[in-house]
Amino acid sequence: MAAEARAHLLEEVRLNGRLPAHVAIIMDGNGRWAGARGLPRFRGHTAGMKSVRDVIEGCIEAGVAVLTLYAFSQENWNRPLAEVTALMGLLQRYVTKEQAELIRQGVEVRVFGDMSRVPPAPRRAIERIEAATRGGGRLKLNLMISYGSRAEITRAARVLAERVQAGELTPDQIDEAAISAGLYTAEVPDPDLLIRTSGELRISNFMLWQLAYTELYLTPIFWPDFRREHLFEAILDYQKRDRRFGRVTTS
Repeated sequence: MAAEARAHLLEEVRLNGRLPAHVAIIMDGNGRWAGARGLPRFRGHTAGMKSVRDVIEGCIEAGVAVLTLYAFSQENWNRPLAEVTALMGLLQRYVTKEQAELIRQGVEVRVFGDMSRVPPAPRRAIERIEAATRGGGRLKLNLMISYGSRAEITRAARVLAERVQAGELTPDQIDEAAISAGLYTAEVPDPDLLIRTSGELRISNFMLWQLAYTELYLTPIFWPDFRREHLFEAILDYQKRDRRFGRVTTS
């Protein structure tokens, strides 16, 4: 898309005013993008890194406060060992290569998921980028790695059960707020807008608790082809919606 058309979309987003504070994205279609070009699946994941960079910059331009990217699910550990190894290497290279630029842009990186399964080298790279970007005030970037929502909710339930057993909590004190406080995202507002690329029509065990009233935007575009203008189009679609959160407005 021409720069002029992209700028026009951004201007529309800003003029409409009602921005989603938190955008979450299921980045899907890397493998199919590569397959359509006769390339190995890993090349699709590599190409998808350009989309990550562009969408981060688009969120900053639009004024989105929080961006959450579903980078690697717990189910992804079941993929062929060669692909998993390549993905972990790509993760390590990405966070190492992008660290200085993310600091410059004021992006604070947080990583959520079961880090016990992540190999030592990429885990150390994750720890470094979290420490180095802490305090960035322009965008909060959450990377969901080795993440599964059912496991996250189970973990929160287990912690609450242990607190009840220890006498720190009674069963009638367990409410939605208590469960939310036990999630990885306890300090993060629920997403306002979820974008899923590649045309798939499912949530894929992603933030099941947090997405209760999130607006969904599904696009057939494969993740490596997704750019900030597509982000702006998703936000414009969100801005047209009437979010009632289960309420009915009286006429």
